[in-house]
Amino acid sequence: MTQIISKSETPAKKASRFDPIAFFERFGVLIFMFLLLIFFQSQNSIFLTERNIFNILTEVSIYGIIAVGMTFVILTAGIDLSVGSILAVCAMTAAYVIKGDNFTTVDPNAWGGFSWLLRLGICLALGTVIGFLHGLGVTRLRLPPFIVTLGGMTIWRGLTLVINDGAPIAGFDPGYRWWGRGEMLGISIPIWIFAIVAVLGYLALHKTHWGRFVYAIGGNPEAARLAGISFELRVIASVVIGGTSLMGGYGRISGTIIGAIIMGILINGLVLMNVSAYYQQIITGLIIVLAVAFDTYAKNRRGAL
Repeated sequence: MTQIISKSETPAKKASRFDPIAFFERFGVLIFMFLLLIFFQSQNSIFLTERNIFNILTEVSIYGIIAVGMTFVILTAGIDLSVGSILAVCAMTAAYVIKGDNFTTVDPNAWGGFSWLLRLGICLALGTVIGFLHGLGVTRLRLPPFIVTLGGMTIWRGLTLVINDGAPIAGFDPGYRWWGRGEMLGISIPIWIFAIVAVLGYLALHKTHWGRFVYAIGGNPEAARLAGISFELRVIASVVIGGTSLMGGYGRISGTIIGAIIMGILINGLVLMNVSAYYQQIITGLIIVLAVAFDTYAKNRRGAL
């Protein structure tokens, strides 16, 4: 009788033991963020001032918005190398429609002063069409996401240069600039947009059946094999550092948000310390490699248990 009781207690004792790998897999990115804050504050007293914190969040919001979407892609064991080029071609197309010649020019007073809505609509519509085309390439033609988006990166980057012969477009009306530079309740508009996108992304991923399907797709080892990998984009770095597994099937929107903030803290802190841009790339790359190495180890360990 004593033998039976001791055997039944053994699994419970094992389950109650502290597992440092599981702990750091769940909370490591948050701990790392706080350590970065403490370190950079010790190096420069202005780092944690209100103004600099909002500077970090404003910068983070730009690629953080894209990183939320990238989380869904990487969760399915895919990759998207074209997000920067898509952003550029969408913005340049809308800018050309606003500032272009003849029939393409949009009067700032058109639509009752809401012409900015048309411009934003152009950006969103074009981005949606491009994403749809990439999706068709991956799902219907069964091309590896790496190849589809690598080709897309080159195509859309080239088209961005073609639109205005490589020249910038400037001089927009205040209604359009407000979305990038305006404030509401003392907080910049990009931060508000980032917060809204993050909440919507969290609800879609963690509170819907569709979100569960995303995780299920990521469990496909063949998709993981075909995915390919690139760390050239800050967006991908934010997702990876935030704990989303490049092998698919594991990750959270909250982790992506923290990962994006870590990237912002790291870059801002290194700039305040007058660290060379060359060394910034080296340091950032090392952190990303360590994050992926830990993810690989944790994934293999979960499979062995």
